[in-house]
Amino acid sequence: MKTKEIIGIDVSKLLIDVCIHTKQIVSQFDNSNKGFRLMLNWIKNNTNFSNQEILFVFEHTGMYSHLLSVFLTKENLSFFIASGLEIKRSIGIARGKDDKIDSKRIALYGYRLKEELNPCKLNHSSILCLKSLLSLRTKLNKQRAGFKATLKEQRTIYKTKDYKVIFEIQQKMITNLSKEIDKINRAMKAIIDDNIKLKETYKLVTSVKGIGMQTALIMIAFTDNFSKFENWRKFASYCGVAPFPYQSGTSVKGRTKVSHLANKKIKSIINMCAISAIQHNPEMRHYYKKRVLEGKNKMSTVNIIRNKLIARVFAVVKRQTPYVDTMKFAA
Repeated sequence: MKTKEIIGIDVSKLLIDVCIHTKQIVSQFDNSNKGFRLMLNWIKNNTNFSNQEILFVFEHTGMYSHLLSVFLTKENLSFFIASGLEIKRSIGIARGKDDKIDSKRIALYGYRLKEELNPCKLNHSSILCLKSLLSLRTKLNKQRAGFKATLKEQRTIYKTKDYKVIFEIQQKMITNLSKEIDKINRAMKAIIDDNIKLKETYKLVTSVKGIGMQTALIMIAFTDNFSKFENWRKFASYCGVAPFPYQSGTSVKGRTKVSHLANKKIKSIINMCAISAIQHNPEMRHYYKKRVLEGKNKMSTVNIIRNKLIARVFAVVKRQTPYVDTMKFAA
């Protein structure tokens, strides 16, 4: 059914500010199931449209918007989770910060694009759990790296006898963090093994040379098991490895380059995969050396390999068959 009403919601930790676009009225509720119930009653009393004609639009704020997503899904209500940057750029120049005004801006954003917005679906519980574990692992990895760097510096400067306790405590922290990281890795692998679809996708993705366990888990989580992106090019753009032209008229003729608007975490992972592929995959190594000898830019060549890996991953998932290394069949 065609969307006729937009409900803009500004979500914070404890409260939500809700705006009915056609009436331009705003009200505030608790960010809880009880508050959401009160919100629905308030909307019902202030609009003549049915639930099928209403679209809820709010910004992705991680944990704070998760409860609202779950509630709307259970109530069979349509909702769209928008990017904060996209909303910010759509409203033009804005000054100040106010939650009520923000809810009106979000409602206006949704109303302008209501014909183009496709309602979101809440990710499967396994995907949500994977994302949480990946986030926790990233934090623990950073902490471990910090302790390792500090310990290495201190051991080159301080005498072992005088700083024995400091060294022992930091080494224990590194050991304990390593154990917890291993536990997280096992938990993520268990989630994959317990879900038939995820397990099959994992096998297909890791069949591509250069793609390991960590990369496969991240790609499965951030693509919602490869259902979030229509093709590999859109995912490459999301990762920040897709090149875009930079030119205008006859005076501005910049070189084609990747955009800084990207998921830097996934981009760094894909970059490491590309470097690994150059080192261990004969086909990629030959391709890299050939382009470099031709005088091509090294980083440009690495970026091409990044895109090749992403394209291959999406290809094997789409056709549901493992990757075949054709180079070994070459004469």
